[in-house]
Amino acid sequence: MPELAYQAIDTDNHYYETLDAFTRHLPREFKRRGVQIVQAGKHATTIIGNRVSRFIPNPTFDPIIVPGCLDLMFRGQVPEGVDPASLMQVEQLELRPEYRDRAARAAVVEQQGIETVFMFPTFGCGVEAALRDDIPATMASLHAFNRWLDEDWGFDRPDHRILSAPMISLADPGAAAAEVDFVLERGAKLVHVRPAPVPGVGKPRSLGDPVHDPVWARIAEAGIPVAFHLGDSGYLQLAAMWGGKDTFEPFGPGDALDKIVVDDRAIHDTMASLIVHGVFDRHPRLRVASIENGSDFVHRLSKRMTKLANQSPRSFPNDPVATLREHVWVAPYYEDDLPALAERIGVERILFGSDWPHGEGLAEPLDFVAELAAFDAGDVRKMMRDNALDFLGVPVAAPAGR
Repeated sequence: MPELAYQAIDTDNHYYETLDAFTRHLPREFKRRGVQIVQAGKHATTIIGNRVSRFIPNPTFDPIIVPGCLDLMFRGQVPEGVDPASLMQVEQLELRPEYRDRAARAAVVEQQGIETVFMFPTFGCGVEAALRDDIPATMASLHAFNRWLDEDWGFDRPDHRILSAPMISLADPGAAAAEVDFVLERGAKLVHVRPAPVPGVGKPRSLGDPVHDPVWARIAEAGIPVAFHLGDSGYLQLAAMWGGKDTFEPFGPGDALDKIVVDDRAIHDTMASLIVHGVFDRHPRLRVASIENGSDFVHRLSKRMTKLANQSPRSFPNDPVATLREHVWVAPYYEDDLPALAERIGVERILFGSDWPHGEGLAEPLDFVAELAAFDAGDVRKMMRDNALDFLGVPVAAPAGR
């Protein structure tokens, strides 16, 4: 494990939800409209909105794959003649306690040389898309989940080891504002919003629709940031237009064209909607981050917004690329071109995220440091720690000796 003179802050960690994460607090009237887990012996099937969901084919997470076992596949470095599927290693022991128990996880985080981790769902990243046609069930299900999350993980505890991000859906703007108030009262230090168009009655809405301004205003006034984490954004509908699947099944067989068509469109369009539709102009204190969406979208979005601003300057009261650089932080994939990203948005906007304990992440979170050889020690510290504090709105102390 790399030796750092400070403790890092990992902005991309995950838990594996218990089977009752969405049902423990779900009102009776939504039992058949929300998440249902149907068990037959050791096998469990997920039904969401009266449809079978294969977003997570094994909602028990037992067994689960080994952290970081797919590293070579995601780097594109699978040795010749090796079947990429053979890289998947399944843990042989029972589900580790740190995947579901806060105290056990806090101890592991400390052992990993990390001060604080941002915690995101695994199963939960597919629920809002599955409920997009039932807005009341969406709001009830996410509220039930946030109550579970606070009970089992806590939005924030005195040791600050784990900052769990409650999920906020904007599908019902009034209920969304109330949910933000609910999680703020319980100490949330950040919130998680799906990078996708907002489901609505009749047609979807942009994240930048002014109807959402009360939500953004509450978040900005509270001084907490918004994380847009990779999940089911509904963009498989684009693949379906080309003959592919319209459901997100990350662990099933798929057509390679589906991945090319969808790629990082969701986070690209999410950030575009916030900037082009003026969210940051109306709420200049708002801070957002892209987590586990890679960073290639930054380059394409910057190029497109620059061209559009030149063609239609009246549509942009402020330079859109400057807005991007001011308000958006990015936790890139570790295999991305990080010097190019730093040149595009500034090293101060890059966050360290390991995706631990997922198989496509890093086996040892601090191995991320090895990807930063092109940067000096000061910039490495920014990416591994200080930028996350800045994102949270926490004053950054000068390193000792300065």
